[in-house]
Amino acid sequence: PLPQPAGQEPGRGDAAERVSAPAPPAEEGGISLHNFHGRLAEQLVHFHAMRLQDSLFLWVGDGPQLSNLAVAMCTPRDSIPASTLLFGNASDNTSNSLAQRLASKTKKQIFVSYNIQNTDSSFILLVENRIKEEMAIFFKDFFSKMLLSYIFEMAKCIQFNQASF
Repeated sequence: PLPQPAGQEPGRGDAAERVSAPAPPAEEGGISLHNFHGRLAEQLVHFHAMRLQDSLFLWVGDGPQLSNLAVAMCTPRDSIPASTLLFGNASDNTSNSLAQRLASKTKKQIFVSYNIQNTDSSFILLVENRIKEEMAIFFKDFFSKMLLSYIFEMAKCIQFNQASF
C-alpha cells in the first residue's frame, strides 16, 4: 500500500490535497520535485513530477510500478507534437497521448509514465485536469519563462524572415 498523509485514513482525501511541498525552483541545470495526489472518480491517484531545466517528467499511478514511458515534444514543422513510446505496451497509447497534449500546452519536452488500469477517456481527462491544476500553481514560473523564451525565438525568426526579403 502507498503511504497516506499523516492523520488521514486510507482512501480518504480530496483532489486538491498535497502530499508534500514542492522543492525549490530548479536552478540552471537543477531538478525540482513535486508529489501530489487526488481522488479521481473514487480512485486514489498519485503523481510525481520532476522538473528538469527544459523538460518535465511526470509519473501517474495507483501503485509502485513503471510499466511504460513516453516522450513528446513540439517541432517547428508540425502543429501536433512528435511523440514516441520509449518502453511499454505499444497497444496502450495513454502515456503517448497525454505527453502530446501536455507538450502542446507547455511547448516543453514532456516524459509521461501512466500506470493506471483505467484508460477510459473521461477518467484520463480528470487526470489531465489534475495535472494542469498543479502545473498552474507550482510550475507557472517554469512555463512562463519558457513561453517568453519561445515568443522571443519566434520574434527572431520573424525578423530574420523579413530581413531575407
